[in-house]
Order: sequence, then C-alpha cells, then structure tokens
Amino acid sequence: MSDEASFGAPPDSAGSASPTGSINVGDEQEVQTWARKLNVTAQQIHDAVKAVGARPSDVEEHLKGSRSTTNAEQTRAAGG
Repeated sequence: MSDEASFGAPPDSAGSASPTGSINVGDEQEVQTWARKLNVTAQQIHDAVKAVGARPSDVEEHLKGSRSTTNAEQTRAAGG
C-alpha cells in the first residue's frame, strides 16, 4: 500500500468516509485527521480550505504545490 495520501475523505470515528466529500473545518477532529493524513499542520488545512475550498483533492493539490520545488531550485540547492 502506498504512503501517498489519497483524495478520499478520512474515516470518521465509526470508520466510514465523510458523507459530504468535503473537509469540515468546523470539526477540529476532522481537521486533525486531515492534517495527519496530508502530513501538515491543522493551520495549514484551515489556510488551504480558505484558499481553495473544502474539496479534499483541491486542498491536497494546494498543499503539495506549496511544498514543491522546481528543478532549477533543486539544482541550485545541489550546488549546480
């Protein structure tokens, strides 16, 4: 099984996926679950939802994009 986060909703306390298909930032437990799943802070989840909306795939893409680097940046960091 891959360590990559999926676009699906995290399970709720009963083990089933969120029925809304969106991240409910009003539910701190759900925010914490998403933060762990995406390896970010709860504040980053709140900021991402504010920036792109509550759709999990959009939030994940936004967060991955904010942590990504370009090839040029990688080359400079490697001393090239």
